[in-house]
Amino acid sequence: MSSGPAGQAARSSVPPITRAQRSTPLRTTLRTADGVALDAAYDPGPGPVGGPAIVVAHGFTGDRTRPHVRRVAGVFAQRAAVITFSFRGHGASGGRSTVGDREVLDLAAAVAWARSLGHARVVTVGFSMGGSVVLRHAALHRGRTEARVDAVVSVSAPARWFYRGTAPMRRLHWLIQRPVGRVVGRVGLRTRIHPYDWDPVPLSPTEAVPLIAPTPLLIVHGDRDPYFPLDHPRMLAAASAGAAELWLEPGMGHAEHAAGDPLLERIAAWATASWTSATAE
Repeated sequence: MSSGPAGQAARSSVPPITRAQRSTPLRTTLRTADGVALDAAYDPGPGPVGGPAIVVAHGFTGDRTRPHVRRVAGVFAQRAAVITFSFRGHGASGGRSTVGDREVLDLAAAVAWARSLGHARVVTVGFSMGGSVVLRHAALHRGRTEARVDAVVSVSAPARWFYRGTAPMRRLHWLIQRPVGRVVGRVGLRTRIHPYDWDPVPLSPTEAVPLIAPTPLLIVHGDRDPYFPLDHPRMLAAASAGAAELWLEPGMGHAEHAAGDPLLERIAAWATASWTSATAE
C-alpha cells in the first residue's frame, strides 16, 4: 500500500531528555523519514539513565492510548524504559495506515528517538501487524544505524501476506479492501486506511527473518490464535534456521488482548536479560 519500498532510517527531531526530566513520562510528536507525524510517549521506567528501552509496536486498529496497549506498556515499564507510539493512520498520529508496509518508517523513528534519549540497548516488541513490522524493521535496519535494534520480539505475527484462511482474516481483508470497510475503520475503529494496493509488495515476514541474525529474535504465538494458526510461527522459526527462540503459549489467543501479565513479564525479562548480565559482570 505504498508508492515505494520502506526501509530508510528516520532521524528524530526531539532533543535528548535530561536526567532531571527523566523522572516523569514524556509525550511528543515524532516525524518519520517520509514526513508523517506520530503521537509518541516515553516512560523512563525504573532503571538508570542509559539502561534498556522497549519500543512497543501495537496491532492494527490499536493505538498507544488503548487500554490493552497501556497495560502492556505498564508491565514492561516495571523492568525498562518504554516507548509507545501510534502507527500512521491510528489514533492521534497523522497519515493513513498501509497495514504493515511503511509502518517500518514509524518504528524506525521511535527506535531512533530511544537512542537519542541515551539508551544503549533498544528492544522492539510487536503484536500482530506490529509483530510483522518489527521483523521487517530489524531486517532493514542492520548495522550501525541509529534505528538499529539489539533484540526483537514478535507476538502473534503472520508469516506471509494475503492470508485469508480464517474468518477473522477474511473480515480484516474486507475492512482494508472495500470502501465501506475503510469507512467502518475510520469511523468505528479510529483507523484511517490507505486505499491503494501495495506497490511493490514489501518483504514478507518469512523473508525478513533470515536477515535478522545475529540479532536475538523471540517469536511468541498462542495455540488458540483465531487469526493465524500455528503454521505461521513455525514457518517464522524455521526461516531463522535455528537462530530464533519460539514460545508456543498454551491457551493464548491473539496479540495484546490475549497476552496476560505473566507472559508480558517473561517477555520483558527476556528483553532485558542480556543487558542485566552484561552490567553484572
